[in-house]
Amino acid sequence: MPVARRSPAGFLSLGLVLAASGLLCRAGFTQGKAAERPPNVVLIFADDLGYADVGCFGAQGYKTPHLDRLAKQGMKFTDFYVSQAVCSASRAALLTGCYSNRVGILGALGPGAKTGLNPAETTLAEMLRDRGYATAMFGKWHLGDHESLLPRKHGFDEYFGIPYSNDMWPNHPTNKRYPPLPLIENETVLEHNPDQTQLTTAITERSVKFINRNRERPFFLYVPHPMPHVPLFVSKKHAGKTKRGLFGDVIEEIDWSVGQITEALEKNGLTRNTLVIFTSDNGPWLSYGDHAGSAGPLREGKGTSFEGGVRVPAIFRWPGRIKPGTVSREPAMTIDVLPTVAGFTGASLPKDRTIDGKDLRPLLSQEKGARSPHEALYIYWGGHLDAVRSGKWKLHLPHEYRSLKGQPGSGGLPGPYVQKKIELSLFDLEVDPGETKDVAAEHPGVVQHMQQLVERARQDLGDTGTARKGAGVRPPARL
Repeated sequence: MPVARRSPAGFLSLGLVLAASGLLCRAGFTQGKAAERPPNVVLIFADDLGYADVGCFGAQGYKTPHLDRLAKQGMKFTDFYVSQAVCSASRAALLTGCYSNRVGILGALGPGAKTGLNPAETTLAEMLRDRGYATAMFGKWHLGDHESLLPRKHGFDEYFGIPYSNDMWPNHPTNKRYPPLPLIENETVLEHNPDQTQLTTAITERSVKFINRNRERPFFLYVPHPMPHVPLFVSKKHAGKTKRGLFGDVIEEIDWSVGQITEALEKNGLTRNTLVIFTSDNGPWLSYGDHAGSAGPLREGKGTSFEGGVRVPAIFRWPGRIKPGTVSREPAMTIDVLPTVAGFTGASLPKDRTIDGKDLRPLLSQEKGARSPHEALYIYWGGHLDAVRSGKWKLHLPHEYRSLKGQPGSGGLPGPYVQKKIELSLFDLEVDPGETKDVAAEHPGVVQHMQQLVERARQDLGDTGTARKGAGVRPPARL
């Protein structure tokens, strides 16, 4: 199909020229019934939402009826991972289908960062735009705040939101050196230090309008909510509604947003031709106490490679294609979203580079005998390879990690962390998801096999713990 991009010479592609002439719809899609075109894709990505922060995953003190309904209408993944338990790295993996270490994005990029997601990488938005999709992103970007690195340079037709985390502003409780937080539309700064009580509402309203405008063509809508990352803000319509306080109010407003988006799909007759995905960028920021979420039975939280940091709630819904009320307990990761969407939409994956993600369609369609497409999932913190998951097993390599020192903070102020260290340890996550009992001594053969997988990752992606440089690592953008 002709692609909707400008050539290096600046001329519109043949497909767009014909479309502009009325001879051809963009990329050849008709404006007939929704079923005659590839599915729309709606990807909703929460920030610091813990494993047990959604009703159907065990949340208490508030309700998430729209997310619970989404799960009842689709598939819930119980063992769904992010590549790193931190903002920028997690988002890079989601949008590129690659481990964040492969594309050179580590940690959380701050204001004025000199690196960002390389424009040479193919994002979900670029992949689908080349398939003829309208693309939009409303929410938090966090992959480079320089104008040359903002979302419209990475395949999005429209962008509205903040360029990095909502706490990176002068009102930060412990760091007053941050510059004013910009609210951006496309590349224009609308205002600084916006009223964050209105962020979820504004993001939702723009999402609904985007759906309404593009009901006659395939579209990709990416909604990375800035919350429940601290500082927490909620609009008046949801304030004081839950027993969980401000945190519960914020989650109920995000759930309301999900309801508004799915209602817009229903009103436009698009529900049965739209894949909706909901997940989170990492686990809860536990040091913020009553302003943080919960990892439930899982160990630790954001900023660690334990299950509480890297295992997140995930829901996939597509009526008629994904059986309602189903559950997958197979290990999967956000890197799998891109190849899965490619399979569902007929989009082409890049052929000139490694894509780490795998197609989850066999799991989503419940093919007989379908298992996780990964022999192993690798979990890094920065450049350090911390752990590997293979089947029911998780092997931790020796590494330091942060853990709460006494009581967590409250009222928006963080509590202190202390550094701890774990030695080589093996956990059976099938019976011990809390990673409480090291069984390495009882399963030396499993440890040996998993160390072979570790060596494979070190060769490919590197490991600062062993001073290894990965042969398959690609550079980020550098200013």
